[in-house]
Amino acid sequence: MVAPVRKIRVMVVDDSALMRKLISEVLMKDPEIEVVNTAMDGLFALKKIGQSRPDVITLDLDMPRMDGLTTLSYIMNDHQIPVVLVSAHTTEGGHQTLEGLALGAVDFVTKPKEAIAQNIGMIAPKLVQKVKMASRVSVKKVVRPGGSRPGERALSRPKQTVPASALRKVIAIGISTGGPNAISEFLPRLPEEFPSCILIVQHMPEGFTKAFATRLDQVCGISVKEAEDGDRLLPGSALIAPGNRHLKITKANGSRVASLAMSPSVSGHRPSADVLFESVAERFGPESIGLIMTGMGEDGARGLGRIQSAGGYTLAQDEESSVVFGMPKVAVDMNHVDEVVSLDALPERLITLVEEVSTYAERPG
Repeated sequence: MVAPVRKIRVMVVDDSALMRKLISEVLMKDPEIEVVNTAMDGLFALKKIGQSRPDVITLDLDMPRMDGLTTLSYIMNDHQIPVVLVSAHTTEGGHQTLEGLALGAVDFVTKPKEAIAQNIGMIAPKLVQKVKMASRVSVKKVVRPGGSRPGERALSRPKQTVPASALRKVIAIGISTGGPNAISEFLPRLPEEFPSCILIVQHMPEGFTKAFATRLDQVCGISVKEAEDGDRLLPGSALIAPGNRHLKITKANGSRVASLAMSPSVSGHRPSADVLFESVAERFGPESIGLIMTGMGEDGARGLGRIQSAGGYTLAQDEESSVVFGMPKVAVDMNHVDEVVSLDALPERLITLVEEVSTYAERPG
C-alpha cells in the first residue's frame, strides 16, 4: 500500500477575516497544500505555531497589536519557519516588504487593493507557487555584512565619483527568489572605486524596485539607483531594472546608456535577465561578465549563453548559498557557466575579474 503524500501545512496570518478566508480557499484548492490554522494578528500566530506545526506561514504586514515585521522577527529567531509575505502594493508596503525580506522572509506576494475573490484569484498561481517553493527552503538566520541593520547608512562620507574613462567591463546580473538578501550581502562589499558598471534584473513588481535601489544605495560604496532611460553606464555604479520594464543597452551621443522597454515578457518575466544578457552580449562582447544567481525558473540561462558565445565570462551562484538553485542550475546544465562561485566569495571574484588586463573599447553599433 502506497503511503499518502504529506501535504504542505500552512498557517495564514492576516487581520482581515475575509482575506484569511480567501487566501485559505486559494491554497486549499491545491491538492498538495492544507491550511492547518489561521490567526488574526502576530500574537495569536505565535501562540498557535506550536500546536499547528506549519511548514510555511503566509504573513500580512499591517496588523494591530503585533505587526508583521515584529512577528516575523520572532518566527525567524524562535521557529525558523519559512514565511511568504502578503504585502500591500504601496510605497510604504514596498519598504516594509524589503525590511521583511531582510529579516528572513523567503518571498512575497502583493496583496490586491480590494479583497474580493476575483482579485485574489489573480494572485493565486503565484501564491501557491511561492508557498510550495518556501516549503523546500531551509531557513537560515540572515547575517548582514559588518553587522549593519537594513537601511542604515554604512558610509559617513560622500560617494566617490569614478571617471567615466575608468570603466572596465560591464557586469550583468539576473536574480529572483532570495535576491534582495543576496544582493544586500555582496554589493556593499564592493569598493567605492569599483571600475565596472553593474546592471541588475531582480524579479520584483513595479513599485518595489525603486525602494530596493534606494535601500542599497544607503549601504553601498558604489552608487545604486533604479534605471531610467538614458542613464549612462558609469564605473562605480549599479542600475536596477524597474519592475515591469525590460532593461537593455543602447547608444546615445557616443555613449552606452540604459534603455527601458515595455515589450512582451521573456521567459515569463518583465524585466527579464535574458533580455539584459543578450543586450550586454551584443554591446560589450568580451568586455562583459554575466552572473546568474538564486531564483526559480530558467530566466537568464539562455542569455548567459549569449554572453559566453560573445567572449564574455559567465558565473553562477552555487547551490549551497542559493535560496533556490533553479536559474543557476538551468544555466549550468546548459553548459553556459564558466565558473560556479559561492555568495561569500563573489565580491572578491568580481574584483579580480574586473581588474584583469582589460582593453575596454565600445563595440561598434
